Amino acid sequence: MSLSPPEYPSVRPAAGEAKVAGPPEIVLRSSEFRRGREAGWRELEGMIERVEKRGVKVLSADELERLPVLYRSAVSSLSVARSIAIDRNLLLYLENLSLRAFLAVYGPRINLSEGLGEFLRSGFPAAVRQARWHFLVALITLLVGVIAGFMLTVADESWFSAFVPAGLAGGRGPTSTRADLLDKEIFRPWPGWAESFGLLSNFLFAHNTLVGILTFGLGLAAGVPTLLLLVYQGLMLGAFLALHYDRGLAIDFLGWVSIHGVSELTAIILCGAGGLVIADKLLFAGRLSRLDSLAIHGRFAAQIAIGAMMLFFVAAILEGGFRQLVQSTLLRFVIGGATAAFWLGYFLRRPREAQR
Repeated sequence: MSLSPPEYPSVRPAAGEAKVAGPPEIVLRSSEFRRGREAGWRELEGMIERVEKRGVKVLSADELERLPVLYRSAVSSLSVARSIAIDRNLLLYLENLSLRAFLAVYGPRINLSEGLGEFLRSGFPAAVRQARWHFLVALITLLVGVIAGFMLTVADESWFSAFVPAGLAGGRGPTSTRADLLDKEIFRPWPGWAESFGLLSNFLFAHNTLVGILTFGLGLAAGVPTLLLLVYQGLMLGAFLALHYDRGLAIDFLGWVSIHGVSELTAIILCGAGGLVIADKLLFAGRLSRLDSLAIHGRFAAQIAIGAMMLFFVAAILEGGFRQLVQSTLLRFVIGGATAAFWLGYFLRRPREAQR
């Protein structure tokens, strides 16, 4: 909804009223101010209304050339109106017109669905490729935690309780037998659609997303908390692996984890990589100030974190909804391998437009 340019008469001294001494006062009526400009405002307003309804593609080539000219003219009129005695309603109209024109000229040229498609098609994979060294550091850090957790727990299973909180252990621990792990965990019957998708998937997505956001956001603290969180995630995984290894279930456990773990661990590493990007650009800003460096490079770091949330969602669906449906270790490995191949191809593939 647009404001119409109002018309108010200017105030002049009454007949016989003495004028105040001083420099000559410039009195400009709103009608006089509008006389040579209103046609351009109306033309600009009509273009803006069409762009707001159907997008910039609705304008012809001549109109596209004229749109920025009319926008600059409206801004110039607004600047003049602010500096002279023009009524406030006209100022509001020009401010509204200038703001709408700015969005039409400089606003995004794609809608939400197109922007999301562009992000998934090229923006997210390109951001990951750009942070490939940070991704490698995050991967190595996680693997260090896995190895340390495995070695310590194999030597002494009491480390399991130190690495894995009771809420995540789910009743598993040094006292668990092989039969317990097989029947109550690895080959536990599928609980049904409601519990799988309605409860478990939601819990897993919320928990994993929180961990990912912390891993990413704490990169602001020079990246040290990010690395520590990655090590801790590795310690837990290593402790679980050691617990099953001691009971001869290492292969079954890896197959059970692979069906969702490929997506989940990749997402955690991506969040860590995003946090390390932030830390890198804060510590080694170069010629820029740290704030400017963060503003420039923080965009693709945020793209990595946002994309990682998508992987967390996929992992939650696979873990909560479909993991227990598959009761074959070999088939679980096949699904995990196919997932790994898909993500690898997704991140390495370059669209033809980007190659050109």
